[in-house]
Amino acid sequence: MLQTPLGKDQNPKGDDDTVQVLVRDNNVDQALKALKKKMQREGVFREMKLRRHFEKPSERRAREVAEAVRRARKMERKRLEREGF
Repeated sequence: MLQTPLGKDQNPKGDDDTVQVLVRDNNVDQALKALKKKMQREGVFREMKLRRHFEKPSERRAREVAEAVRRARKMERKRLEREGF
């Protein structure tokens, strides 16, 4: 991140990665719910959990392979369920 003269962080690529939620009728609870939903969809909570501690590159690769295997098995189960086996 680069620091602009006004003190705002600026992404060098120019992308705007901020998540915004409008508060309507002073309903903060609804806005918080929408914010949490957006953050969940974008994987912010998962990313925060993974970055709590350093993960060695070999550990990261092993985790990603395990996740891919898990996803493949899940997709296969769903496919078999849809086909009626």
